[in-house]
Amino acid sequence: MTDTLPPCPACSSVYTYEMGALLVCPECAHEWSAAPAEASAADAVIRDAVGNVLADGDTVTVIKSLKVKGSPTGIKAGTKVRNIRLVDGVGDHDIDCKIDGIGPMQLKSSVVKKI
Repeated sequence: MTDTLPPCPACSSVYTYEMGALLVCPECAHEWSAAPAEASAADAVIRDAVGNVLADGDTVTVIKSLKVKGSPTGIKAGTKVRNIRLVDGVGDHDIDCKIDGIGPMQLKSSVVKKI
């Protein structure tokens, strides 16, 4: 193979190798598809918990209480989150936002509803 392999998306290790149709990281054991991604977060349609299409700058409401590591209270259901930004985050966290009293964080689109 003449191309260099991409670094691991989980831990950024440069020691990835091919195993069949997958790429594997020997440091964290993460496996992913070697096929190039067809759509980025900006091109993909991201929907909230009830199926509404989300866009950058929308205001959403959290629909269930969430535990937040390092916060004694967490995020309560009904909390408004203003000016969201859609990103290709870690795992399926695809909303980047700032929540009053908590700070900047990423949320899953499956736990919010567009206002």
